[in-house]
Amino acid sequence: MTPSTILVVDDNPENLTVLCELLHGQYQVRAANSGARALQMVLQEPRPDLVLLDVMMPGMSGHQVLERLREAPQSRDIPVIFTTSLSATEDEQHGLMLGAVDYITKPLRPAIVLARIHTHLELSRARQRLRRLNSELEDEVQSRMRENLLIQEVSIRALARLAETRDNETGNHLLRTQAYVRKLGQQLKHHPRFSSVLDEHTIALIARSAPLHDIGKVGIPDQILLKPGPLTPDEWAVMKTHAKQGADAIERAESDAEQPVEFLRFAKQIAHHHHEHWNGRGYPDGLAGDDIPLAARLMALADVFDALIARRVYKAPIGFGRARDIIVEGRGTHFDPDIVDAFVACYDEFCAIARQHRDEAPPGQEPGAQ
Repeated sequence: MTPSTILVVDDNPENLTVLCELLHGQYQVRAANSGARALQMVLQEPRPDLVLLDVMMPGMSGHQVLERLREAPQSRDIPVIFTTSLSATEDEQHGLMLGAVDYITKPLRPAIVLARIHTHLELSRARQRLRRLNSELEDEVQSRMRENLLIQEVSIRALARLAETRDNETGNHLLRTQAYVRKLGQQLKHHPRFSSVLDEHTIALIARSAPLHDIGKVGIPDQILLKPGPLTPDEWAVMKTHAKQGADAIERAESDAEQPVEFLRFAKQIAHHHHEHWNGRGYPDGLAGDDIPLAARLMALADVFDALIARRVYKAPIGFGRARDIIVEGRGTHFDPDIVDAFVACYDEFCAIARQHRDEAPPGQEPGAQ
């Protein structure tokens, strides 16, 4: 094992000689005869593992040197032992308050010096090992969290794809609406109405939940779900049950979990209430205004915009501009007015998202083109 490096700092040549001779057999020893020189040597290789620092020096005192050492990231963790002829308790307290690990008074006794150095080197090594272990543990925790989030994402997509296999919508609809919801959340996070609830973490959870908005369609009969023409009143009544069916399914998944799963709370809100209208004329519960959960209000606009610009077996896509006009017309009736304003502010980004994740179209025809 490479011996530890000790930097001895003292303006007295005799003290430097005595200390260097004492330590030479066990350690690599470097010497500085001033505070300024010590600060230079601390940054040179081999970096010291411990500093023996005289307090009373001309130009720059040991206390001043220690303050500089503690300010610099490269040297703040190096243990420093003061050596001094001062014996007042106040001087010792001052040195320890500045960050010194120990205080040895002169005349120096070799056995005491060696014992203190050995003790503080061992403590320093123990602290370094603990920092490494903590860093490795933190890396492992972060890795597990990333893995868990990936599993969540895959599970969400798998469930959403299951619903998709029974619907006319495409997987790109899931990608687009998820991105729209995220964009609206980011646009609104500094708005006075929403800043207390829309932080980055919450926005991420809502966006992660968005692909489950129509999971309840799994329970809708094919003859209704895949019907190419208008639905009868009775068929429409059945179709509207998908909102509650989806929320109920997510609630059952919640109850099966051993502990709360944060994103499922938003997934349930979105599935249940993304067809509610701001004026109370939506379904399934006829909620109005702020009684509609915020996550569902974000999803409502995202879902309608995408439904307008997308091709379905029962309709052709409409242009982005016309879809924007329809959303604006629904301000204060279908949609939360402030969410519509956020949509208008980031309309160009909505269009970019739609183009990035567009569905395949017949030759020469772009979905949602102007």
